[in-house]
Amino acid sequence: MTTIPDKSLVAILDVLDKGNIGVALRFPGDSSARQPVHVVYGGAHLFKADAAQKLGAVALRTLQEHAPDAASLAAALDLDPALAARFYPRLVDKLTSEPVEDFRIDFEDGFGNRPDREEDEHARLAGAEVATGLNAGTLPPSIGIRIKPLSDELKRRSLRTLDLFLTTLLDGTGGALPPNFVVTLPKIMAPEQVTALASACDAFEYWRALPANTLKFELMIETTQSVFAADGSVALPRLIAEGGGRIVAAHFGTYDYTAACSITAAHQHMLHPACDFARNVMQVALAGTGIWLSDGATNVMPIGSREVVHRAWRLHAGHVRHSLVTGFYQGWDLHPAQLPSRYAAVYAFFLEGLDAASERLKNFVQKAAQATLVGDVFDDAATGQGLLNYFLRAMNCGAITEEEAVEKSGLTLAELRGRSFVKILKSRTNQT
Repeated sequence: MTTIPDKSLVAILDVLDKGNIGVALRFPGDSSARQPVHVVYGGAHLFKADAAQKLGAVALRTLQEHAPDAASLAAALDLDPALAARFYPRLVDKLTSEPVEDFRIDFEDGFGNRPDREEDEHARLAGAEVATGLNAGTLPPSIGIRIKPLSDELKRRSLRTLDLFLTTLLDGTGGALPPNFVVTLPKIMAPEQVTALASACDAFEYWRALPANTLKFELMIETTQSVFAADGSVALPRLIAEGGGRIVAAHFGTYDYTAACSITAAHQHMLHPACDFARNVMQVALAGTGIWLSDGATNVMPIGSREVVHRAWRLHAGHVRHSLVTGFYQGWDLHPAQLPSRYAAVYAFFLEGLDAASERLKNFVQKAAQATLVGDVFDDAATGQGLLNYFLRAMNCGAITEEEAVEKSGLTLAELRGRSFVKILKSRTNQT
């Protein structure tokens, strides 16, 4: 990776114009990190340090107004009433204690194109608000910003916003970034745009004396060029390589992608076959890299009468479930009234399969230990790891408690937190 020890936007922008800067393939995969179940997007001009609490209050008020008990929520989302009764108290608790798991301060579509002076001011204000939230402890567990694309017409504006935001934030915190802070790069048209952002991060770390690789970013996969390169090869491995180990996630952009595929607006939605195809390519290309995958957003908002809200909730919950079934465990939310249906769909997904997963995991552990003792080969660790991940994700989002995870999985809390099925088997085999 080329480091640019020069506080000059021109030096960074030259990367975009010249291209052809290669880096070794490195992945940041951190299996100990908690992937959020969603990311809430909000315009940068609206962001405040207590945004998560305000969004949670709106979400809880919407739930109380339109589904004040488990039975009404079950009817709204077509769920088993007994299942809804199991998680409804946890849903209320989630919306009260941690309504937002990840938030993205948006300087792109949610902000729009504004005069430079206005965007400069909002970049500084947003950075100051994040600093205030970090100092006060009001930020969600994960947070970041989405900059504008690094296209020819917007690259200077985009990098200036990033610089102003980060500078103000670090000045307000004594040089500290929030935990799990990330920058989102949208509308990628060429690998050189990823290279340029990585180089900008290199340069900013140098200027501010931050440890190398402090700044992380994620890619928006919302153009056809970010799925397949001009030569027909899958584009994602090259994009990840150009990130120089900084890329932590790839987010699918439903509406820009379907528009790029010439799909009419009436048929641009999460369940379109074109979206399934793109997500499948993302999944295969990034499998085993440690890069998190996130699905897009439902753009029908639950606003209005109870009937309208319930209809929008059912649509949203159906989209969330489709994502979960296909292995995308994170997605976008655009309005606080979507938080009840997000968590309801997530909790229902994990709880309805909990007993079966518990039995399967216990059998895997037991049979693996027996097979080792008699000299047979156990070659299904991947399935065991998948079951272990199921419990970890359910526990992380609040669908089940740590105590329930221990009871249902048959594992110790230390084994669960170790996050490795192979290590569990090895440890238990050694104990016998």
